[in-house]
Amino acid sequence: MSYMMTANIPGGSFAVFKDGKLIYSEGLGYASRELEVAATRNTKFRIGKVTECFTGVLYQMLVAEGKLHPDSTVQFYLPDFPEKQYRLPVGTLSYHTSGIRQPNVAENESSGMNMTLKQGIELFKNDSLLYYPGMVQAQSMFNYNLLGAVMKKVTGKTYAQLLKEYITDTLQLNNTVIDNPFAVIKNRSNFFDLNFVAQMVNAPARDLRFRSPAEGLLSNAEDLATFGNAILQSKIISESVKDELFRPVILFDEKKTTLNNGWIYMTDNNGATFYGRAAGITGGGAALLVYPDEQLVVAATINLTDNGGQLPIIALAEKFRKKPEVTKEISDDKE
Repeated sequence: MSYMMTANIPGGSFAVFKDGKLIYSEGLGYASRELEVAATRNTKFRIGKVTECFTGVLYQMLVAEGKLHPDSTVQFYLPDFPEKQYRLPVGTLSYHTSGIRQPNVAENESSGMNMTLKQGIELFKNDSLLYYPGMVQAQSMFNYNLLGAVMKKVTGKTYAQLLKEYITDTLQLNNTVIDNPFAVIKNRSNFFDLNFVAQMVNAPARDLRFRSPAEGLLSNAEDLATFGNAILQSKIISESVKDELFRPVILFDEKKTTLNNGWIYMTDNNGATFYGRAAGITGGGAALLVYPDEQLVVAATINLTDNGGQLPIIALAEKFRKKPEVTKEISDDKE
């Protein structure tokens, strides 16, 4: 709570799984400052690009079922998508190695009101690739929007329907849904921003549905932590999917990717492996962190624009992590 007060954050939620059990879940602060409605463990927040973690799992599930092949081209599934100067495999979308450009400022800050996923793809479909697919890793929401369109084409189901069928219903993630500004969504938080003099204001209205596979979900810390725990514990997500989920690809400079299927995969200074994602979005921010060797999952969500991914998720995780053993050397020298 002290972090939230220092950072002037109206409300948030925090959750921790340890050894497969939910040991902490709490909402703090306000979901609505104007109405003085408290945030609870069921309050829904915008999670930004943490959405890609869900999309990456969904994509690998469809690959495991044989409905998608990573090496098939985007045009094989979407014949109306223009051919590029290079061959464009579907798998490069999930790794952000496609060469598709990033959104410009106007596209990134667009309110997007009533735009569809198809209309969002129209923004870049006629542009050339910036580099040969697989050469460089460079994040762009267009990658995951296009991946969502491919998944819709091969299954005949919308991204929302696929998410519900494969992930949120099976894992009982009742607070993870598409953020539709025109729908009445129970327990959805208000969204806040800071103006140029650091005063709290309502965040600008956004319709994120046209970028729903990239950053358009609402969720909360408990759902995110439950999802992370499913990567460790649940048989709903198969071992083959888990293996592929974090498998890096080798780039042109022979370096391995660290952002794989929406998940950042790294090791800390003590050699411990961890994976997850942190992201900001207009009116919100979220972070999810998984330490597989310690069976620890930590998640946080807030309702203030988080431009720098500054949620103290690692500091929170440290409170529940095993401390590295320190071996004290005993000298045989005698005085």
